[in-house]
Amino acid sequence: MNVVISGGGPNGLMLACELALAGQRPVVLERLPEPSVEPKANGLVGEVVRLVDHRGLYEALAARPGPPQPNSGFFPYAGMYLNLGLLDRSPLHVLPVPQRKIVNVLTERALALGVEIRAGHELVGLSQDDDGVTVRVDGPDGRYELRTQYLVGADGARSAVRKLCGIDFPGVTYDRTTLRMAHAIVPPDWIDPATRGLKIPGHGIALPFIGIRTEQGNFSYAPLPDHPPTIATTEWDQPESDEPLTMDEMRASVRRVLGVDLPLGEPTGDGPHLLNRLAKGNTRIAERFRDGRVFLLGDAAHIYSAGGGGLNLGMQDAANLGWKLAAAIAGTAPDGLLDTYDRERRIAAERLVVHASATAAMVAPGSDVTALRTLFGEMLADPSAVKRVAELMAGTDIRYDMGIADAHPLVGRFAPPMDLVTPDGPVRLAELARTARPLLLDFTGTLGRFQGPVDVITAEPVDGLPAAMLIRPDTYVAWASDEPSAEGLADTLERWFGSRTVAVNQL
Repeated sequence: MNVVISGGGPNGLMLACELALAGQRPVVLERLPEPSVEPKANGLVGEVVRLVDHRGLYEALAARPGPPQPNSGFFPYAGMYLNLGLLDRSPLHVLPVPQRKIVNVLTERALALGVEIRAGHELVGLSQDDDGVTVRVDGPDGRYELRTQYLVGADGARSAVRKLCGIDFPGVTYDRTTLRMAHAIVPPDWIDPATRGLKIPGHGIALPFIGIRTEQGNFSYAPLPDHPPTIATTEWDQPESDEPLTMDEMRASVRRVLGVDLPLGEPTGDGPHLLNRLAKGNTRIAERFRDGRVFLLGDAAHIYSAGGGGLNLGMQDAANLGWKLAAAIAGTAPDGLLDTYDRERRIAAERLVVHASATAAMVAPGSDVTALRTLFGEMLADPSAVKRVAELMAGTDIRYDMGIADAHPLVGRFAPPMDLVTPDGPVRLAELARTARPLLLDFTGTLGRFQGPVDVITAEPVDGLPAAMLIRPDTYVAWASDEPSAEGLADTLERWFGSRTVAVNQL
C-alpha cells in the first residue's frame, strides 16, 4: 500500500483525487460510517475556485457552466465591504456551495478514479520507520493494521495523526467570543428586494454576508441556495453553556446585539438545519507539516477562527502535496521535493493568519475599533487598497520560491487564466490542467520536441504573457521567459521533476 489518508472530508478526498490522477490508489479512512450532514462551510473563496475548475469539478459544484468569473461587485470583509467594481479586474472568485455537496462531488470523483474509501474506519495508532508507516485502525469488524509507504493526516483540528506524532499546535485561543448560527425563516416584508438584505429598524439594511456591528456584538444575514437563510451573531464575554442552542436563545442574542426583536421563524423543508453555538475561537499552525513519512493536511495542519478560510487553504494543500507524494512513490522525485510542501504551504498558512487575526480585531467592540474601522473604510475608497485586500482574501499575493534568481514576475504564482489557440483549436489552461501533469507552454514554437515528464503545448502568442512557461501540476508557474529561449529551463525541470531532458530548435 502506497498512501493511507486519515480523514474523508473535502481535503482528504481532494488529496485522494490528486494522487489517483498521478497513478496512485490511496486508501481513505473515514471515522464516520456515513457522511456528516451537519451544516459547515458555505462556499469556496479565492484561487481554490479556479483550482476546482482546473480539475473539472467546477460545473458539478456550481450547478452551472464554467468557466468561473471573478466577483466584480461588493464582497464582505470584517463587517464592511470591498467594492470590487473599482478594479479593472477583480482577483477574487467566489463559489457558494455547501460543504456536504463538496464532499459528495469529491467522493464520486474519487471512486471513479479507483480510490478505496473505508467509512466507519478510524485511525487509532501509528508507528513509522525508514521504510514506511504501520497504521492501527478500528473498523466495524474490529482492530487491524495497515502498512503503507506514507500516511497523511487530514483528520481535522483535533487530528489524531498530529497528536500521535507529537507535533505541537501553537497559536491563539480567543476565549471571549461566542458565535451563534441558525437557519431561520424571516418574514418577506423584512427583506429589501433591491439588495436581498434584511431591513433592521434603527440600523438600515443588513446587506447579505456583510451585516451590522454594534457595541454589543455583530450580526449577519446570509441568504444561500439549498437551505433557509443563515442568521449569525457574535458576542463577547458571554456565560458558557453546555446546553444545545435553541431558537429562543438565538432570538435573545439578536435582541442583545441589535436592540430589536427580529421575528425569526423555525426553518422548514428538508434538513438538517443549522443551530449551533461556538464558544471561543482558535488560530493555530502546526509546528511542522511533515514528520518523516507522515504529513498533515488542512485543519490538521492549521486552523482559523470562523470565516478564516480553512477549507480554501486545505484543498490547495492537497493540490500541492498530491503530485509531490506521487512522484516520491514512483521514484522520480528529486531530492528535497517532499520538504517543499511544508515550506510552500506554511507561507500560505501564515498569510491566512494575518487575514483571520485582522478580521477578528476589526469586528471587536470598543471605540478604538470603531475609529479604526472608520479610517479603514475611508481607505477602501481607494482602488489600490481594495486590490490589496482582495488579493489577500484570494490568495493571489502568495508567491513560492522556485529557486530562480531574478525570476519572471509570474514565477512562483498561481498561473493566470489563459485562453489559448493551439494547432488543435482553442483551449483554456483549466482544460489542459485536468490531467494534473506538468505543462510547458510554448508561445513561439522554438522549444521543439520534448522528451520527458512534461506535456508540451504549442500555442499562438498571447498579449501580456511570456514567450514560454513551465507550469507544475498544482498550476503554479515554475519557470517563465519573455525571450524565445530555454535558458534555465533544464535546471528547473531537474529541480521539480528530476529530469533535464529538453530539445530546443532555436536559442
